[in-house]
Amino acid sequence: MTARSYRACPVQLLHRETTKTDDSTASLPLLGLCVTALKHRQHVQEDARKAAGEKWQDSDLVFTTRNGTPIEPRNFNRAFEAHCLRASVPTIRVHDTRHTCASLLAALDVHPRVAMRVLRHSQISMTMGVYTQIPSPETRKALDRLNQRLDGSI
Repeated sequence: MTARSYRACPVQLLHRETTKTDDSTASLPLLGLCVTALKHRQHVQEDARKAAGEKWQDSDLVFTTRNGTPIEPRNFNRAFEAHCLRASVPTIRVHDTRHTCASLLAALDVHPRVAMRVLRHSQISMTMGVYTQIPSPETRKALDRLNQRLDGSI
């Protein structure tokens, strides 16, 4: 199966398109938290299918409207913002979650090449230069380690 994404066209219709590269469709192990969330989503979607009855439109999508149709991107963005507000976390754009992931991987000392594979970038410069922000506590920690090494060797 080829992975596809939806995007809005100028005439406000959604169309499916393939991913940019074959590597974009390669499998990654899922965290337990993600597996739990997807199982929950499956139950929610089964309930929606029953409630919609004949109005339900089958698709191979995990996230759909109550009738099984693709979610319009602006509606998804609004729902994401509402979830951020309810969770009392800073509101960011959906796309910015990729930056958050990259920065968290860097803070956890995940090797940049591994982070690059997780984020599906073809260039390490994209991962490190555009997506990753090293948090200032990590920067201070690195400078402290450098200072200790220099103090010990001089």
